[in-house]
Amino acid sequence: MITLDTDLLKTFLEVTKTRHFGRAAEHLFLTQSAVSFRVRQLESQLGNPLFTRQRHNVQLTAAGERLLPYAEAILQTWGRAKQDVALTEDYNSQITIGASALIWEFDGISDWINGIYDTISGLALRLESIPRQELAKALLEKSVDLFITSEPPKIDGIRVFKIRDYQLQLVSSTPNSTMETIQSMPLVYLDWGARFAIQHSKIAELQKTPILHTHSSKMALDYLMSHSSIGYLPAPVINQSVDNKELYVVEGAPIMEQELYLVWQEKSEKAELIDQITNIKPKMVTSSV
Repeated sequence: MITLDTDLLKTFLEVTKTRHFGRAAEHLFLTQSAVSFRVRQLESQLGNPLFTRQRHNVQLTAAGERLLPYAEAILQTWGRAKQDVALTEDYNSQITIGASALIWEFDGISDWINGIYDTISGLALRLESIPRQELAKALLEKSVDLFITSEPPKIDGIRVFKIRDYQLQLVSSTPNSTMETIQSMPLVYLDWGARFAIQHSKIAELQKTPILHTHSSKMALDYLMSHSSIGYLPAPVINQSVDNKELYVVEGAPIMEQELYLVWQEKSEKAELIDQITNIKPKMVTSSV
């Protein structure tokens, strides 16, 4: 019988991330030989090599690639389990909320989280940053209890609740920009999902190769504020920059209406807590003008 040591999985993930045994050792506060030993232990337990080892070139094998999602899921579940078991009389319940890093960067989300704490006593929250395309999988595998998204999936047995409207707006650091004057400006493309991509593709002035294509609104925002360029960003991200006249909404640009939803399983054992959360709506800016 194999007993799995979570430290072995942590070491595997760190080597996968750094692609370097020495750097993994530094991050884990171990010696390089200890990291190598842990990886060999894991390979011995699984009966397959997980990495190809060449000088300055550590790559996952096919077996390593297959292990990767399981290792991530096991450690995430173990982390949740430890927190659940450690709940006290002061914090007697826990909810895990997933969202893409983009959503967590929204202005107003922190206030919403604080509102949940203020309204529901004894609640411990666990907030996970999860790629948009993996949110539904995380919910079905119970890695999260609910998630926030702008594009709820069409899956049987889930509930969807709209919590907020907002807008995506075309902005530039150049004042008085119009749809005519932006045609020569470089494009910043913040990947906001399939619906946004379709709408974006219908704007003739924006049909060019992006100088920056990113999933991070912070990266897009920083670039737009420091370079003469254009790009669509969510109003809850840009409103402060527009107020400060660091960014300007492009005159005549189409405004894309969007919504944020909470999604959870209909038969969730935490349905009562989730119902309380749905009564607490984020007080976010819907537009910057």
